[in-house]
Amino acid sequence: MSSFSPADLRAAVERVREPTHVVRHPDGQVGVAFGEVDPGLGWLGTLPALYPEWLGDRSFQEAHGTRFAYIAGAMANGIGSTEIVIAMARAGCIGFFGAAGLPESRVSAAIETVQAALGKADDGGLPHGFNLIHSPQEPEVEASIADLYLRRGIRRVSAAAYMGLTPWIVRYAVSGLRRTPDGQIHRTNHVFAKISRPEVARRFMAPAPPELLAQLVRDRLITLQESEMARLVPVAEDITMEADSGGHTDNQSLGALLPILLRLRDDMVRQHGYTRPLRVGAAGGLGTPNAVAGAFGLGASYVLTGSVNQPSLEAALAPHAKEMLCKADSADVAMAPAADMFEMGVEVQVLKRGTLFAARGHKLREIYRSCGGLREISAEDRQKLERDIFKDSLENVWANTEKFFAERDPKQLARARADEKHRMALVFRAYLGQSSKWAIAGTADRVMDYQIWCGPAMGSFNQWAKGSFLEPASGRQVTQIALNLLEGAAVVTRCGQLRSYGVPVPAEAWDYRPRMLA
Repeated sequence: MSSFSPADLRAAVERVREPTHVVRHPDGQVGVAFGEVDPGLGWLGTLPALYPEWLGDRSFQEAHGTRFAYIAGAMANGIGSTEIVIAMARAGCIGFFGAAGLPESRVSAAIETVQAALGKADDGGLPHGFNLIHSPQEPEVEASIADLYLRRGIRRVSAAAYMGLTPWIVRYAVSGLRRTPDGQIHRTNHVFAKISRPEVARRFMAPAPPELLAQLVRDRLITLQESEMARLVPVAEDITMEADSGGHTDNQSLGALLPILLRLRDDMVRQHGYTRPLRVGAAGGLGTPNAVAGAFGLGASYVLTGSVNQPSLEAALAPHAKEMLCKADSADVAMAPAADMFEMGVEVQVLKRGTLFAARGHKLREIYRSCGGLREISAEDRQKLERDIFKDSLENVWANTEKFFAERDPKQLARARADEKHRMALVFRAYLGQSSKWAIAGTADRVMDYQIWCGPAMGSFNQWAKGSFLEPASGRQVTQIALNLLEGAAVVTRCGQLRSYGVPVPAEAWDYRPRMLA
């Protein structure tokens, strides 16, 4: 069977699982054929079958026991739910639970749920992971969660928002390192370092600093043998390059940054003589099959999606917030102050359409920068804060903030008593922190304050899904999102291959449409 017309070629490119012959008609037209080539046609070459499972670096599937080189990323406060983690694992991918912002008891309960459904990693359970977020304001929280993961056998963590290495991420990475009978180093724990700056990537691609390892040995948190082997392997073998994403982001360009990190990866492998693969994956801006295919085409070992999973049926977000996301366009996003790193000036990317959170967050930052404490806030600004943002007096907000930190981190209160500006920061962080929880709970009188992490990929996904079963939130199963992005990426990749062979692939063939996939 041969295809030369635009309609036939469009259908042909979707037959990615079959070897495809490139042929020339006697009249000079270039087309494709399947099966036995007609003797009357000129044979130009054959493309082998292409499976979505083959996209990316095969060492990813081998290292992590997955079918696809695809990750559903962690979305904080449990939005990246246990349901997402379980569904992704059963579909042959990896899902990371969004542990950031949750108390240890909630994270522990999530571990029980996931391991009950998927089994423990050490017992051959399906692959899964949990988030470990850098907490410069609360290092004890980061240390406690890392210790929990080690005790409970969580073998994959997504390390997010790190600006450098901490003892806790290094301890997790090197714990369990051992020699196999053939002399190779076996890695028990896998760190997926989510980064957007080459200087940070370099630290994760290098072996752990000797001084950090020595301190961990002195504190009896790792063994001397683990410390010695840690000098021969990188802290992380999976580096997730984060481009223009929702949440913490530097708004980087995937096309500009990924080649830099791939070159850095190659330099680090040569410098340290690594014998195991060091992978660089891509995240941020991946909302369509074309974007996913582009990431793999640039050399990404794997892809990680975030924003597009947030309106899914399995995500732990209120129905109204999901509907808001389903209506977003690529320009309906804005940067706003981050609750966890407010005093450091760090920002997160959020949904702008239908909420005033970004504008109100910037107002808080403006006041924080201009005032030395709550007492210095002008009467006019104080009235606006209490009426529009906090909907309560600043005294009551501080009283509630005191109760929160008395349980979570009492050191913050001691510092606040000695530093008026820090007390103001804690009060402002109360709003920034609660706003995401209002979106999760669906708090009706706080819709205009919803903090919904979102990147421009959400808008491109919505445009692509329009008119399909994936358009309404009710049809967005996280596995269907993943499978359609991967299947479409394979089709787009085939389009590019055929075009490079001279086949006149019609423009509409590059627009893979969503469909129910098994």
